[in-house]
Amino acid sequence: MLGNQTTPAAFHVSTRGEYGMRLMVDLARHYGGGSVSLHAVAEREELPEAYLEQLVAILRKAGLVLGKRGAGGGYTLAREPAAITAGDVVRALEGPIEPQVCTAEGDPVFNCVREQRCGTRLVWLKLQSTIATALDGMTLAELARQTQQQDVTVAP
Repeated sequence: MLGNQTTPAAFHVSTRGEYGMRLMVDLARHYGGGSVSLHAVAEREELPEAYLEQLVAILRKAGLVLGKRGAGGGYTLAREPAAITAGDVVRALEGPIEPQVCTAEGDPVFNCVREQRCGTRLVWLKLQSTIATALDGMTLAELARQTQQQDVTVAP
Protein backbone atom coordinates (compact mmCIF):
# COMPACT_ATOMS: atom_id res chain seq x y z
CA MET A 1 0.00 0.00 0.00
CA LEU A 2 1.23 3.49 -0.83
CA GLY A 3 2.03 5.83 2.06
CA ASN A 4 -0.77 8.34 1.43
CA GLN A 5 -3.60 5.84 0.96
CA THR A 6 -6.00 5.16 3.78
CA THR A 7 -8.13 2.14 4.57
CA PRO A 8 -11.76 2.80 3.62
CA ALA A 9 -14.21 3.11 6.49
CA ALA A 10 -16.84 0.43 6.95
CA PHE A 11 -20.55 1.19 6.93
CA HIS A 12 -21.13 3.05 10.19
CA VAL A 13 -24.10 3.15 12.53
CA SER A 14 -23.92 5.90 15.14
CA THR A 15 -23.91 5.24 18.86
CA ARG A 16 -27.39 6.75 18.95
CA GLY A 17 -28.65 4.15 16.48
CA GLU A 18 -26.87 1.22 18.11
CA TYR A 19 -27.83 2.03 21.70
CA GLY A 20 -31.36 2.99 20.70
CA MET A 21 -31.84 -0.31 18.88
CA ARG A 22 -30.52 -2.22 21.90
CA LEU A 23 -32.95 -0.32 24.13
CA MET A 24 -35.88 -1.11 21.85
CA VAL A 25 -34.99 -4.81 21.55
CA ASP A 26 -34.72 -5.01 25.34
CA LEU A 27 -38.18 -3.43 25.67
CA ALA A 28 -39.46 -5.93 23.09
CA ARG A 29 -38.00 -8.81 25.10
CA HIS A 30 -39.94 -7.61 28.15
CA TYR A 31 -43.12 -6.59 26.31
CA GLY A 32 -46.28 -7.54 28.15
CA GLY A 33 -44.55 -7.67 31.54
CA GLY A 34 -45.24 -4.07 32.51
CA SER A 35 -43.04 -1.01 32.45
CA VAL A 36 -39.27 -1.44 32.34
CA SER A 37 -36.94 0.98 34.11
CA LEU A 38 -34.08 2.52 32.18
CA HIS A 39 -31.84 1.54 35.06
CA ALA A 40 -32.67 -2.14 34.42
CA VAL A 41 -32.07 -1.75 30.67
CA ALA A 42 -28.77 0.06 31.31
CA GLU A 43 -27.58 -2.78 33.55
CA ARG A 44 -28.67 -5.60 31.21
CA GLU A 45 -27.29 -3.94 28.10
CA GLU A 46 -24.25 -2.34 29.79
CA LEU A 47 -25.22 1.11 28.52
CA PRO A 48 -25.07 4.55 30.18
CA GLU A 49 -28.43 5.32 31.78
CA ALA A 50 -28.12 9.07 31.15
CA TYR A 51 -27.73 8.44 27.42
CA LEU A 52 -30.72 6.08 27.40
CA GLU A 53 -32.79 8.90 28.94
CA GLN A 54 -31.92 11.10 25.94
CA LEU A 55 -32.75 8.34 23.48
CA VAL A 56 -36.06 7.42 25.11
CA ALA A 57 -37.16 11.05 24.84
CA ILE A 58 -36.63 10.90 21.07
CA LEU A 59 -38.39 7.53 20.84
CA ARG A 60 -41.36 8.84 22.88
CA LYS A 61 -41.68 11.85 20.59
CA ALA A 62 -41.67 9.46 17.60
CA GLY A 63 -44.51 7.47 19.19
CA LEU A 64 -42.50 4.29 19.61
CA VAL A 65 -42.40 4.12 23.42
CA LEU A 66 -44.68 5.10 26.27
CA GLY A 67 -43.50 6.29 29.68
CA LYS A 68 -45.06 5.86 33.10
CA ARG A 69 -44.00 7.94 36.09
CA GLY A 70 -43.98 7.08 39.77
CA ALA A 71 -43.73 3.78 41.59
CA GLY A 72 -43.55 0.94 39.11
CA GLY A 73 -42.84 3.45 36.38
CA GLY A 74 -40.66 2.98 33.38
CA TYR A 75 -41.10 2.46 29.66
CA THR A 76 -42.86 0.08 27.34
CA LEU A 77 -43.28 -0.15 23.59
CA ALA A 78 -46.17 1.91 22.22
CA ARG A 79 -47.18 -0.96 19.92
CA GLU A 80 -46.63 -4.69 19.84
CA PRO A 81 -43.04 -5.64 18.94
CA ALA A 82 -44.26 -7.22 15.69
CA ALA A 83 -45.65 -3.82 14.63
CA ILE A 84 -42.36 -1.90 15.04
CA THR A 85 -39.56 -2.35 12.54
CA ALA A 86 -35.86 -1.70 12.82
CA GLY A 87 -36.47 0.93 10.12
CA ASP A 88 -38.93 2.74 12.40
CA VAL A 89 -36.28 2.90 15.13
CA VAL A 90 -33.43 3.98 12.83
CA ARG A 91 -35.54 6.72 11.22
CA ALA A 92 -36.65 8.03 14.63
CA LEU A 93 -33.07 8.19 15.90
CA GLU A 94 -31.04 8.92 12.77
CA GLY A 95 -33.47 10.59 10.38
CA PRO A 96 -34.24 9.49 6.83
CA ILE A 97 -32.24 6.68 5.28
CA GLU A 98 -30.45 8.51 2.49
CA PRO A 99 -27.21 7.95 0.63
CA GLN A 100 -24.50 10.17 2.06
CA VAL A 101 -21.67 9.37 -0.27
CA CYS A 102 -20.88 12.72 -1.83
CA THR A 103 -19.17 15.00 0.66
CA ALA A 104 -17.68 18.46 0.77
CA GLU A 105 -15.09 18.78 3.52
CA GLY A 106 -16.65 15.88 5.42
CA ASP A 107 -20.25 17.13 5.25
CA PRO A 108 -22.85 15.34 3.11
CA VAL A 109 -24.02 17.13 -0.02
CA PHE A 110 -27.72 16.90 -0.86
CA ASN A 111 -29.25 18.11 -4.13
CA CYS A 112 -25.90 17.86 -5.87
CA VAL A 113 -25.64 19.78 -9.16
CA ARG A 114 -24.30 16.58 -10.78
CA GLU A 115 -27.24 14.52 -9.54
CA GLN A 116 -28.93 14.03 -12.93
CA ARG A 117 -25.76 13.09 -14.80
CA CYS A 118 -23.87 11.32 -12.02
CA GLY A 119 -22.52 7.98 -13.19
CA THR A 120 -22.65 6.45 -9.71
CA ARG A 121 -26.02 7.77 -8.51
CA LEU A 122 -27.75 4.47 -9.31
CA VAL A 123 -25.29 2.62 -7.03
CA TRP A 124 -26.13 4.84 -4.06
CA LEU A 125 -29.87 4.77 -4.68
CA LYS A 126 -29.83 0.97 -4.90
CA LEU A 127 -27.79 0.80 -1.70
CA GLN A 128 -30.26 3.14 0.01
CA SER A 129 -33.20 1.02 -1.13
CA THR A 130 -31.52 -2.21 -0.05
CA ILE A 131 -30.73 -0.86 3.43
CA ALA A 132 -34.26 0.54 3.88
CA THR A 133 -35.81 -2.74 2.72
CA ALA A 134 -33.64 -4.76 5.11
CA LEU A 135 -34.42 -2.50 8.09
CA ASP A 136 -38.14 -2.41 7.29
CA GLY A 137 -38.16 -6.20 6.97
CA MET A 138 -37.01 -6.79 10.57
CA THR A 139 -39.44 -6.36 13.45
CA LEU A 140 -38.55 -5.93 17.09
CA ALA A 141 -40.38 -9.20 17.77
CA GLU A 142 -37.98 -11.06 15.45
CA LEU A 143 -34.92 -9.35 16.89
CA ALA A 144 -36.04 -10.06 20.46
CA ARG A 145 -36.72 -13.70 19.61
CA GLN A 146 -33.28 -14.09 17.98
CA THR A 147 -31.44 -12.56 20.94
CA GLN A 148 -33.36 -14.75 23.39
CA GLN A 149 -32.38 -17.84 21.38
CA GLN A 150 -28.74 -16.71 21.39
CA ASP A 151 -28.87 -16.26 25.18
CA VAL A 152 -30.17 -19.81 25.59
CA THR A 153 -27.49 -21.20 23.25
CA VAL A 154 -24.69 -19.36 25.09
CA ALA A 155 -25.90 -20.20 28.61
CA PRO A 156 -23.84 -22.88 30.41
